[in-house]
Amino acid sequence: MGKLSLLVLDGFGIGAMRDCRTLKPEDVDAHTYNHIRETVPLTIPVLYRLGLGKLVDDAGEPLGAYGRSNLAHYGADTFMGHQELMGSKPGMPAQRLMSEIGPRIRSALEAAGYRVELPIAEATVLLVEGAVVVGDNLESQLGNIINVVGDLNKLPFEEVVKIGKVVRAHVDTSRVIVFGNKKTDIDTILSVVRERHPGQWGVDAPKANVYGEGYQVVHLGYGVDFEKQFAYMAEECGLPVYRIGKTADVIQAGGFSDPVVETKDVLATYRRKYLESEENAIFLVNVQETDLAGHKEDCQWYKEVLEASDRFLETFIPEMGEDDMLIITADHGNDPTIGHSNHTREQTPILIVGKQIQPVSIGERSTMADIAATMAEYAGIGAPEYGTSFLPLILKR
Repeated sequence: MGKLSLLVLDGFGIGAMRDCRTLKPEDVDAHTYNHIRETVPLTIPVLYRLGLGKLVDDAGEPLGAYGRSNLAHYGADTFMGHQELMGSKPGMPAQRLMSEIGPRIRSALEAAGYRVELPIAEATVLLVEGAVVVGDNLESQLGNIINVVGDLNKLPFEEVVKIGKVVRAHVDTSRVIVFGNKKTDIDTILSVVRERHPGQWGVDAPKANVYGEGYQVVHLGYGVDFEKQFAYMAEECGLPVYRIGKTADVIQAGGFSDPVVETKDVLATYRRKYLESEENAIFLVNVQETDLAGHKEDCQWYKEVLEASDRFLETFIPEMGEDDMLIITADHGNDPTIGHSNHTREQTPILIVGKQIQPVSIGERSTMADIAATMAEYAGIGAPEYGTSFLPLILKR
């Protein structure tokens, strides 16, 4: 098999999907790649030669296989995007605020034996066991996510996760995110509860001092069965799976994980583990700072992260073994110029590199799950729940 890598440039879209007009009309003019290079000078020759130039400008003779993918999940979400990349077809979530579903969640938690209070008179957040705040997520699209934020000095993380699973069982939002850190406390968490939009109340997580060293998190998705996903299935077949960057948070597996954020550290960890690893190993790597730059609407930062990734690829690709394969893609778009700071519903590039890979087009794929199906066939394991392999198209004969 050789070593198999999936490198996700988080939020690196290559043009709005055709269904944006009905599903996400604010994104109809989105094109993350084009708008960045129109705003700042951008030099990413490796990605361009691998097939990005052919995909966007119909220019050059690609060095690897290339194509583009539509998103099968609704909206444009990092968690759902990665579930799709692993071979799931996430269900159609609803958009809910705690103002609507709070009473239902409270009843479910009390039925499960938990003590639940309304800690702030005007707010819709819940306080569970004096240690956990359940509220709206303030950092994503309105109504997509419910947060469960715990004081880990009062309750161990495993107990906070149990509370989160009760919440998950009674809401149909795209995600329930359970997180916490021992370096914060419930007083601090409650002190940064705020209303972002009318009726949207939650914890301002960056101000709650939960991120950074000691941060623990579990993402609970809607309509997702991780046991039918590529990463879990590969480990069940005895293949080592390394999750580096945001994949450590959003992909379910049991092997090595490091939720590192800074790009230089993500890529350094990837290279080190790659060179140290067994012959048949799988690497799931996420460069998150592209997405963070998109949220900040900062084209210069986005450019710097892309160029650092491109320089890494220039030296990394020659280090790949005879049977190794690298797939470079994204999970959605995040156009810094579109006029809002949320993810954008865009097609994603698929660039496939390896000595056994021929420079051919794989066309336009209907789902990113085709990547999971391709990796599964390459690894010699059973097919994931969803997706069609393009491996026969790209292997040299």
